[in-house]
This record gives sequence, structure tokens and C-alpha cells, in this order.
Amino acid sequence: MNTLIKWTYILPAAAGLMLAALTSCKDDTSGHDASGTFEATEVVVSAEASGRLISLDVMEGGALSAGQTCGMVDTVQLHLQKLQLEAGVSAALSRKRDIGTQTAYIREQIDVNRREAARVSKLIEADAANTKQLDDLNSSIKLLETQLTATEADITQNNTIAEAEAASYRAQIAQVEESLRRCRIVSPIDGTVLVKYAEAGELTAAGKPLFKVADMTHLHLRAYITASQLTGIKLGQKVRVLADSGEKGTREYEGTVSWISDQAEFTPKTIQTRDERANLVYAIKVSFINDGYVKIGMYGDLKFI
Repeated sequence: MNTLIKWTYILPAAAGLMLAALTSCKDDTSGHDASGTFEATEVVVSAEASGRLISLDVMEGGALSAGQTCGMVDTVQLHLQKLQLEAGVSAALSRKRDIGTQTAYIREQIDVNRREAARVSKLIEADAANTKQLDDLNSSIKLLETQLTATEADITQNNTIAEAEAASYRAQIAQVEESLRRCRIVSPIDGTVLVKYAEAGELTAAGKPLFKVADMTHLHLRAYITASQLTGIKLGQKVRVLADSGEKGTREYEGTVSWISDQAEFTPKTIQTRDERANLVYAIKVSFINDGYVKIGMYGDLKFI
């Protein structure tokens, strides 16, 4: 009988302590409106040309700048091809002829005949020459003018063909130069190298991944909110982002709602929402400037202002 009375007092007390503990745990999570994980813009840099990797100067954890050349694929064959095409341009242009130089003799003959025709015309007026001499000179002038026109047309056509051939070579040179540009391995963004997939000396091919880089300065927190919370936020709204700082507590950042999903989804198992009974939630992204302490994959919270 005494044992029964003893347990009658102990059980309610234990139940009260458990209830207090559960309430305390719930209060710990009531300081934020949503939780999620930190993500970054990641870019997988792939080779744009095939060949041997002459260099790949990246290391995991290293920083890269946008536009920075950090590697090179072998370009010997492309350089030789470019030299051959440049020689073709020179050969094509060497076949061009100068119209003035090529027709100078004909023009001179026309001028001589015209002067002679003018002299004979004056002699005819003085009855010192016959008209046959003038007719012969005029016929010679017409013949020379016809020859001049044909020569100019022939030279123009020849020069046009030479220019077209040179232009074709120049277009091929531009293609080779583009291929040479693609042999340069360039970082597309400012960021940190997360993974390196290849090493200098290896053979690579167009489209083969070389390394992954991520922008660690402009991070975002991907969190989930309930339908009731959805009506209280909008794009561009300022919020507070809370990141774990170990024994020091949390670090706080000012964030901006940059994306709100237009479709509901079931609550991910790894995410807790303010309303734990919610089945459908909406994903949002909050962008903020990282000071270097927040890492990809860390859990974070956000608080609506």
C-alpha cells in the first residue's frame, strides 16, 4: 500500500518535469521563423578543347578571380595551323596587281595618239595632210581604249579573286584564334575552388570537368516556411540570418529575400519549421554577404523583421 502511494506521487512529478523539458526545447526553436541550409552559386568549369593539359594552376580551397587564366591546353598544332593560314593570306595578296602600273603603257600610247591626232587635224585644216592619217589615228585610239578597259576589268577581277581568297584564309585564322582562346582555362566567377577533378599532364576533352568553383561571398540560406508565413513576406524584404558560431552563440547577418517558390512541397525531414505539424511548405532563398565564417552546408535560421 505504501509503495502504491509513493508511485502515485512520483509519476505526476516526473510527467511535470518531462513537460517542462519539452516546453524548454520548443522555446529554444521559437526564436526564429524558419530554418535551412546555406548554399552558394557553384560553377563546374569544364575544358572547351581537347588535348593535353599543359597547366592547371588551381588548388582546392584556393581563391580565383573572374576572368583569371588558371590553366592551358596544348596549342602547338593550332599555332602551326595559324602560321600556315597566314602564309596563305600573303600568297593570295601577292597575286594582286596594281591597275595604274599595269595600264600605264596603254594610257601613254593613248595620249601620244591623241596628240598626234590633234596635230594631223590642224594639218588637214591647212591642206597639209590627208584625212586617212587622222582616221588611222582615231582607230588606233579606240583600239587602245578598248584594250585599256579590258585590261582594267581583268586586273579588277584578278584582285577580287585574290581578296576573296585572302578573306577566306582570314576567316579560318579567326576560327583558329577562337580555338586558341578556348584552350585557355578561365574562372568564370570570383570564388573558391571546392573540388579539383584533373591534374596537369592529363589528356582532356571538350566538356570534361576540371574543377568546381563557388562564390563564397554571396551566399544564400535556403529555408522553408509555412503557408501562413508565406502571406507575410515578399521579394526584396529584409530579414535577419542567424548562423551557428559554436560556443560564441550565433552570428547575425542582414539578408534579403531573393526567391520564393511558387509551388508547395512536403516538409524535408532535415528541416524544422515553426509549425511542426505543417505538411506542405514553401522554399525561399535569402541572400546575404558572407564574412568568411559561414560555410556551405551549415544549418542556419532566419528571423523576419
